[in-house]
Order: sequence, then C-alpha cells, then structure tokens
Amino acid sequence: MPDAIAASGEDIVLTLHAEGAQIYEWRPDASGEPGWVLREPTATLMLDGKTVGRHYAGPNWEHHDGSAIVGKAIANAPATTADDIPWLKIEVVSKCGSGVLSNVTAVQRINTIGGKPDKLHGKPGAFLNVPYSADYVFLKKK
Repeated sequence: MPDAIAASGEDIVLTLHAEGAQIYEWRPDASGEPGWVLREPTATLMLDGKTVGRHYAGPNWEHHDGSAIVGKAIANAPATTADDIPWLKIEVVSKCGSGVLSNVTAVQRINTIGGKPDKLHGKPGAFLNVPYSADYVFLKKK
C-alpha cells in the first residue's frame, strides 16, 4: 500500500469490488483549459460476485442494508499504469443508516483498472463514459 493512502490507526471493515464507469464532461478545467473533467462515477459494488450496493456522485457508497456514506478525497497515489485512475484515500464526511457502513471513517480506492479518458478532443458539453474497476476498502478508526 502506498504511504500516501496508508491506513495507519484504522481497521478494515469491508472490502468491495466495483465495476462501472467514470463519466467525464468536455469543459474548461480548474485552470480554464478545455478537456475531459470528471463529472461522476457510477459503479456496482460487489462481494463474492454478488451485487451488494452502488457507488455514485458525491462520492457516495450505498449498501443494500440501508447504510450509506459520503466522502471527500484527501490523498492519492499513482495507479499501476497510465491508463488507470489513481488510488485514493477518502475521508467520510457524512453517513446514514445502521448497517455495515455505519462505523466507516475512511475509504481506500485501490487496484484500479481503466477509468482515464484518452486525450482525444471533445466538443463543449460532450460526455464520455470510461469503464473502470476498483476495490474499495472501508476502514474505521481503532
């Protein structure tokens, strides 16, 4: 695990695999340059090949047991290849429900495959769905 996203002082609650897409919009980025800017993720969360929840804009993670969390990225590390979105550490900023995610305080996004747009030019307002997969490690403070 890269130091930048390591889980010191935290225990693993649950690890889920995600399959979905990173959705980009062609528009000016923070510096004003036009390009593919992340709009939102959309993914199915799976455990042992069975769907147990979903991941979407926010970023939000919802489990079928009714628990849900919203996070904010606080650190990142390079992925395995240039085509893969970076690994992340995400701090939980809000939660609801009393299920498996109710005690989660942080999330790591690891083992990413895909998800990065190519450098092709787009047209203003155009959208691009880029398939990706990742593992999300849900953590709680010790």
